[in-house]
Amino acid sequence: MSEEEIIKYTELADQRIIEIFKLAEVEMPDAERLFSHVLNAQHIWAHRISGQKPTYGVWDIHPKEKFESLSLENFQLIKEALNHHPLDQRILYSNSKGDQYENRVDEILIHLFNHSTYHRGQVVTLLKKAGFTPPVTDYIILKREHLF
Repeated sequence: MSEEEIIKYTELADQRIIEIFKLAEVEMPDAERLFSHVLNAQHIWAHRISGQKPTYGVWDIHPKEKFESLSLENFQLIKEALNHHPLDQRILYSNSKGDQYENRVDEILIHLFNHSTYHRGQVVTLLKKAGFTPPVTDYIILKREHLF
């Protein structure tokens, strides 16, 4: 699987969650907090790869009306970072506590996309509890449907 494919999958899966938030007329603060965290992490990791200071903190909360634009911006940042940094490049970065670490870009991407999938699952559980039919975000199903 190429990095382009996993990026497209994650972008599509996130968009399906965002569509539910766009339709929702009820408040779902826990789901919004968790999905904000997904978007923040994507933003932070894209900035770490690029050696830039992120704008958002790990647990900043965004209004659901901004989810779509934040997601678009994040995936643009991720793609741009990958255009300038090869997958085997080692990146030195600091976490939110200031501790320094070093990982390859491909390791960061695996973490980033796994993290997104993990929390999307939690968000889907919260959407179900709020009465929504959760969207299909399974990789293999979206692949079978030739959506990426």
